[in-house]
Amino acid sequence: MIAKGDLPSSINEKTAEGIKLDGTPFRIVVVDDSMFISKQLSQIFSSEGFEVVATCADGAQGLEKYKEMHPHVDLVTMDITMPVMDGVTALEKILEFDRGASVIMISALGKEDVVKKCLLMGAKSYIVKPLDRKKVLERVVTVLKR
Repeated sequence: MIAKGDLPSSINEKTAEGIKLDGTPFRIVVVDDSMFISKQLSQIFSSEGFEVVATCADGAQGLEKYKEMHPHVDLVTMDITMPVMDGVTALEKILEFDRGASVIMISALGKEDVVKKCLLMGAKSYIVKPLDRKKVLERVVTVLKR
């Protein structure tokens, strides 16, 4: 009989999606005025080893946090509809500051025209609410591993 300790531990372990090849976590800023969505995204990311370095309630806060933490941010998730500064304006300003920024837009159903505009402006992808854990991780990993 084989005891559990006799097998290499790596057989069933997969590397967490949120860990870079150098062993450090990808760093994410979550921008959404819904505390529920921010928490949901943070839990999804944390469960896969990503590090959520900030959560912001509007585009203005997201822009400031990105500038403050640049270049130590790998990805921003950006809601479209928010008070103070909407996600489209924040995307535009982040890309003015850093043309290579990776921003994924978060949108409610029915905002396809706005999402299309954001992708043309330079957003790397989009996620539709309600959030689906598998789809969120698929989109984020695809953008980060490009």
